Amino acid sequence: MQALRFAAALYRRQLAIHYWGRVRRDPLCRLHLAEGRENPYAVYDEVRAIGPVAPTRLGNYTSATRTVCNSVLRDRRFGPRAVEMNGPGAPGDEIDMSMLDKDPPDHTRLRRLAQPAFSPKQIAGYRPRVERLVGDLLDAAAARGTFDIVHDFAAPLPIAVISDLLGIPDADADAFAEHGAVVGSALDGVRSLRHAAALQSASNAMDEVFVRLFALRRREPADDAVSRILAAEGDQIQSHELLPLCRLLLVAGFETTVNLIGNAVNALLDHPEQWDALCADPAGLADAAVEETLRFDPPVQRTARCAREDVEVAGQLVRRGQFLVCLLGGANRDPDVYPDAGRFDLHRVPEAEHLAFSSGIHYCVGAPLARLEAGIALRLLAERMPGLRRAGALRRRDASIIRGPLTLPVATGARAFSPTT
Repeated sequence: MQALRFAAALYRRQLAIHYWGRVRRDPLCRLHLAEGRENPYAVYDEVRAIGPVAPTRLGNYTSATRTVCNSVLRDRRFGPRAVEMNGPGAPGDEIDMSMLDKDPPDHTRLRRLAQPAFSPKQIAGYRPRVERLVGDLLDAAAARGTFDIVHDFAAPLPIAVISDLLGIPDADADAFAEHGAVVGSALDGVRSLRHAAALQSASNAMDEVFVRLFALRRREPADDAVSRILAAEGDQIQSHELLPLCRLLLVAGFETTVNLIGNAVNALLDHPEQWDALCADPAGLADAAVEETLRFDPPVQRTARCAREDVEVAGQLVRRGQFLVCLLGGANRDPDVYPDAGRFDLHRVPEAEHLAFSSGIHYCVGAPLARLEAGIALRLLAERMPGLRRAGALRRRDASIIRGPLTLPVATGARAFSPTT
């Protein structure tokens, strides 16, 4: 009976998305469809044209305006979820995302426990390892001549780093990449019973890794994040919170960076003059390429906040328990803040900080590590492979909150790929 109720709720939601998206052209519903996954930025422009706060059938309200999004993300009258107020939402809402779903004081407590692993001192210590990993990956790629940016470069790098940071021995990069993609796709909501089964399988597989690691680190503590988290069990963290926090750190620790690097390479190859500029000055422009990618095509496209009380936002009353969906990808292309916002330009002087890593108390704890990894990856890629070209068609992930390529074939110096070659 419970399975039948789950299936009924799931398909009711899918029918609603298709009806309101395809027939009634609701912007937020369209972001869940193929057109929105392929080019969400056209939809964001439509949302912005409606006004700073637009009504929607899925999210109650939404905004693609930077001022509104930044304000809501920083406003303590808004919280991350509405389960306590409205009851369970769409299928998949029961996924425990640890501190991402929490308000203070629980959020503060869990974040304080995770923060030391991403301190400036810890991150600086990873630079030599990241440079070695990138070098090894590029050596292997150069030997092949043609390789996939995601599978052979963007995914193995952050998976190796976050596995080392957490203390996971003999991490299976391919399996983690697959599990991370499944969990990332489920943030949009579970789409089918098959998708639900894949999510359950991926979650179970990651949990099994951590259950074994917990047993090992309780016997043999080491200098890693999991050992430090276990040492705080019963004080700063309860037993039932261990798996969700470690699962979040693992998936968030590589999913953002995988898609950041993939989106960066895709944007650079789409803009040859920008790629040439990076190759001419890799050390000077690699970090700028990271920041412009985060603004232009961020790996996390949106997040939602729930009003704890009635709040007026840009003249619109958002009532207690209603959501406001912050379209981060749209806010980062707000023409009132970023002149010529649709242009990818490594020499852009930042007019305002982008919202790719969110804002307020939920600002991404792993942002410094993602920036370090992506900056080194792009610098060495430009130094060693200035002749990089497409070798096949990009295929995107089947998700709309997490945006990035699933495959991006490239060649180190072959002639450019086109659909007719």
